[in-house]
Amino acid sequence: MMNAIHGDTVKQILQDLSTGTTELVESPAPIARRGQLLIDTAVSLISAGTERMLVDFGRAGLVAKARQQPEKVAQVLDKVRTDGLLTTIDAVRSKLGQPIPLGYCNVGVVREAGRDADGFRPGDRVVSNGPHADVVSVPKNLCARIPDGVSDEAAAFTVVGAIGLQGVRLAQPTLGEAFVVTGAGLIGLLTVQLLRANGCRVLAIDFDEAKLAIARRYGAETCNPAKGEDPVAAGIAFSRGAGVDSVIITASTKSSDPVTQAARMCRKRGRIILVGVTGLELNRADFYEKELVFQVSCSYGPGRYDSDYENKGRDYPLAFVRWTEQRNFEAVLDLMAAGQLDVEPLISHRFPFDHAPAAYDVLASEKNALGIILSYGHAVEERHHKAVELTPAPTATSQPVLGVIGAGNYASRMLIPAFKRGGAALHSIAAPSGVSGVIHGRRAGFARAMSDASELIADPAINTVAIATRHDSHASLTAAALTAGKHVFVEKPLALTHDELAEVRAAYATAGRQLMVGFNRRFAPHVQKMKRLLAGVSEPKAILMVMNAGAIPPEHWTQDPAVGGGRIIGEACHHIDLMRFLVGAPITAFSGRRMGDNDAVPTTEDKASITLGFADGSFGAIHYLANGGASFPKERVEVFAAGRTLQLDNFVGLKGFNWPGFRKQSVWRQDKGQDNCAAAFLRAVEGGGEAPIPPEELFEVAEVTIRIAEQLRQQG
Repeated sequence: MMNAIHGDTVKQILQDLSTGTTELVESPAPIARRGQLLIDTAVSLISAGTERMLVDFGRAGLVAKARQQPEKVAQVLDKVRTDGLLTTIDAVRSKLGQPIPLGYCNVGVVREAGRDADGFRPGDRVVSNGPHADVVSVPKNLCARIPDGVSDEAAAFTVVGAIGLQGVRLAQPTLGEAFVVTGAGLIGLLTVQLLRANGCRVLAIDFDEAKLAIARRYGAETCNPAKGEDPVAAGIAFSRGAGVDSVIITASTKSSDPVTQAARMCRKRGRIILVGVTGLELNRADFYEKELVFQVSCSYGPGRYDSDYENKGRDYPLAFVRWTEQRNFEAVLDLMAAGQLDVEPLISHRFPFDHAPAAYDVLASEKNALGIILSYGHAVEERHHKAVELTPAPTATSQPVLGVIGAGNYASRMLIPAFKRGGAALHSIAAPSGVSGVIHGRRAGFARAMSDASELIADPAINTVAIATRHDSHASLTAAALTAGKHVFVEKPLALTHDELAEVRAAYATAGRQLMVGFNRRFAPHVQKMKRLLAGVSEPKAILMVMNAGAIPPEHWTQDPAVGGGRIIGEACHHIDLMRFLVGAPITAFSGRRMGDNDAVPTTEDKASITLGFADGSFGAIHYLANGGASFPKERVEVFAAGRTLQLDNFVGLKGFNWPGFRKQSVWRQDKGQDNCAAAFLRAVEGGGEAPIPPEELFEVAEVTIRIAEQLRQQG
């Protein structure tokens, strides 16, 4: 059982995807990050459609999970071919074993508005797409102020209402048109009301008579196929023989019948909008002969999945994008305030938040459940503590006492286990969301989880800090930890700019502590073998590295120079360091060339070739390519020297050609050196010896990497 350091804590609902177990987890309160609102939750809504699918998926066996996600199976098979079976099994188990937060319909009161979260202030009653939790931190563009005349329970339906509203907007209804809504769940019943508010006649289709009764209450005619009623015939009759103007599909089914039926009941040039999830085995003739329009609706509306809009708060101009997802929230709330949306009949169950697991049992067992309301009646002040105790704090002082900042995928899967195996005493883990630190802290055996990194750095019981956050925070956190007298292990990259690098240099110069960057590849067993073999070669070397990096969308945070630094600074630095290590001499020259601008290829720096020259006459080329095949191995390193060649394939197999006394070395499990890297750092901290990577090499690699990225960005 977890205990708060100063009292009670935030609670949040999580689901284990491997078992389907739903759990109420205690965690530190999140912090209000830039552009976000910190909200004390009053009510949240369990969505019977989306959340039931997640619960059912989690409770399914591995075979059933695979059948539901054939595209993921293909990715797994590619990974087996490139990284090996054991590595792939570890990755799949880790992915399925990471609990996910549930919920996206939250109502509460703003406690704090983060920097740049303009338009809101403490005390505002707001709706957001925040999860089921006592306290949530949500970007401002995913929030909307609630009118005084709308209750908290009614407002909880705003987000699902916006999903229906976006489908209605795409259908472009006009006064008097005949519409069919297929699927009378939460979104379907809200869609019926939205269409009625537009002056349309509506036919609702569903297999559940209780839901159809609600649709009739809202003024719709109904069709129940479970009673033998024919949806196509009902649609034709409803349209007085002309064919309906439009069909909005809000059902969730693997069958393609809803789309087929929609096509057959539509008039010529009718519109079909898919809001839900169905099979998509279409008959071309059904669409061709009538010139039907078929469109898939994207969630709440324009802005959805656009990081600039959602996370950075950059709104679209109203004159050009009238209805964004936030403005759709506001429109739904206005309809509620005007009495045109009635959600009371949609509430099928109410639970206090502390009984949330029972609510999910109802969701799974009662297929006619609609809106399940969770109420948060406990005191607000009890929720706002920044740390929770997980296990007793370590008392040993002869070993590194570790605090980890960041609880993302790499930290949880690779870094923390490596430090644990290396013998570190796990003290505290900090993550801004609070709950992710608890998830991974509890699993690894940390004593505390917290949301404020500055508190971790200031803790005198911690002598070593590992930083695994987004790249734009690496330099500032590293400098702060060094200044506080901590030994620091920071995941690559060390810095994104020359100014950041200078800040770290200055902090290191006066700290007298160990500084390490997570350049684990130089500690991989195969690379260590290569280094020993190359020690007997006195003449210059030629090295070729190929990184089949895989495509990442241009809008991903790693591609943003201000946040991730771009993929050269963020990832290719690994290979620059590896080449520096294998050569064993300073870098004296560098150049880079990226793929030229082309309409078919996103203009990013992740398709580039880098050439390095070294003080001993060696040279090398790094081909960092994001446009290769997924089934091709991710990394290859080849070294040519003294009439001999070494070839390393994806850190699984090493071959020697014409190398006296060496032919090959293979391992069953891919090993990129994470364990050895962490262990070497911990030994240096404990023993006070030389740094595993000389600091000047760290600064040299960082400087060269930044300059190469600058050079690539100047090219057309």
